[in-house]
Amino acid sequence: MHRRRRTALLLTAAIAAAAPLLTACGNDAHPGAAAVVGGERITVSQLENRVDEVRAAQRAAVPDEAQYQQAIARTGGLTRDTLHSMVLDRVLERAARDAGVTVSDREVQQLRSGFEEQAGGAKALETAWLQQYGVPPQRLDENLRLQVTAQKLAQRLGTDTSRPEFWKALSDASEELDVDLNPRYGEWDAEKSSRVDAKTPWIKDVTATDGPPLAL
Repeated sequence: MHRRRRTALLLTAAIAAAAPLLTACGNDAHPGAAAVVGGERITVSQLENRVDEVRAAQRAAVPDEAQYQQAIARTGGLTRDTLHSMVLDRVLERAARDAGVTVSDREVQQLRSGFEEQAGGAKALETAWLQQYGVPPQRLDENLRLQVTAQKLAQRLGTDTSRPEFWKALSDASEELDVDLNPRYGEWDAEKSSRVDAKTPWIKDVTATDGPPLAL
């Protein structure tokens, strides 16, 4: 179970990459898209909806206004982190598919049961995942499926999720998918399978935090 937890923490930490909020005139090639992955659009609306899910869960967990504002401050890069996660999810799924890796519902439930036992129950696990990783309760199983996928992919490659061989597989998948981010959110480094700050000089860095979920 400790190995599984390390796997989950590694992958979730990779998802949580903070960076300055960027503004730009948008992606002319893909209007309305936050990113295009494998020819499929992740729309700005879809991104905003995912951010809203997290903020709503945070509000429900900490109804006190002061505590809610503190929660927002701790997740100031939520919009960028969420897009990073949405893209990385697709990259991992492609790498797993290329390697012939599949994940069953039973495997996801087994991982969840183990984490719930460690955390002290289902509610405690949901709270921990929300506070630590910005994953709302309704996305928990989805996130855990990715943890299982990452673990099984690493096993198929004869390595673990911290080793270069694992990230090389994600890099290859990134190249296959030809990930294209709206410059507003930065750029996708296929070699690192990670969102990075855009190096375009005409993009202005306006703030270090995202603010409200719809204030893009």
